[in-house]
Amino acid sequence: MQKRSIGSLEVSVVGIGCNNFGVRSDAATTNAVVAAAIEAGINFFDTADIYGATKSEVFLGEALGSRRGEVVVATKFGMPIDDDHFGAAPAYVRQACDDSLKRLGSDYIDLYQLHAPDDKVPITDTLGALGELVEAGKIREIGCSNLTVAQLREAKTAAGDGPSFVSIQNQYSLLARDPERDGVLNVCDELGLGFLPYYPLANGLLTGKVRPGEPIPEGSRLAKMPPERSAHWLGDRLRAQVDALVQYAEEINVPLLSLAFSWLLSHPQVSCVIAGASSAAQVEANAHAVRTLSAEQLAALNVLTV
Repeated sequence: MQKRSIGSLEVSVVGIGCNNFGVRSDAATTNAVVAAAIEAGINFFDTADIYGATKSEVFLGEALGSRRGEVVVATKFGMPIDDDHFGAAPAYVRQACDDSLKRLGSDYIDLYQLHAPDDKVPITDTLGALGELVEAGKIREIGCSNLTVAQLREAKTAAGDGPSFVSIQNQYSLLARDPERDGVLNVCDELGLGFLPYYPLANGLLTGKVRPGEPIPEGSRLAKMPPERSAHWLGDRLRAQVDALVQYAEEINVPLLSLAFSWLLSHPQVSCVIAGASSAAQVEANAHAVRTLSAEQLAALNVLTV
């Protein structure tokens, strides 16, 4: 599988989002997903301390076992685990890192990411603590998520000669193109950041399983989502775009899943498309979804989703 760079890390262009581990996926299912991923050439696993109420890191670490050194593990900190565990203050950064290392059963984290900005803590303080962890060998690279262009530039300036963010993880897909409009993709070029899109399949709308005029498949994430969250994804505008994309995919005989992955990877800033998987079959489908799209196909997709 093709690889791209995130700082000093070389990652497969398809990765595994581990938010299902400990929620929809038990330990046995996690083991199967991880094994299938490694077999398919996927080496990038993205989790967070809050996923699965901290079980995701545990399940991932146990599933990797002796193969830990073969893969790139990314995790995140900062969002509330409970009332006492959240934020980006230096003391908490150090504690959160040690807690994640313990759960992962590893002595290092390849990419440690600030999950969300903390307005109460100067970014200089957070970066200082992360730099200490890099120096101690506990983390290799540092990244961030849900930051704006202004916050990314501020962080780059604050880092000075010390370790700085090498990646940004924001929402991006054919159905959510904010990084193009808000300048985050452009600032990735400016600052040398790798972009990691979350929700690359738009909560399942871009898997090809949501068919025009048909109800949402039972058991899917969208079907289980509370109405207050699903309202956006199941609104008329997005459903109309999905219907148009399904029709176009059938016209050119390319699975919608392939269009979703390949369109994202047509952007050079995108280092890896991290999608969740709850079975070995889904891993295989994701791993084989990437193809080169023609200029005409890319232009058509852009028109259908603007």
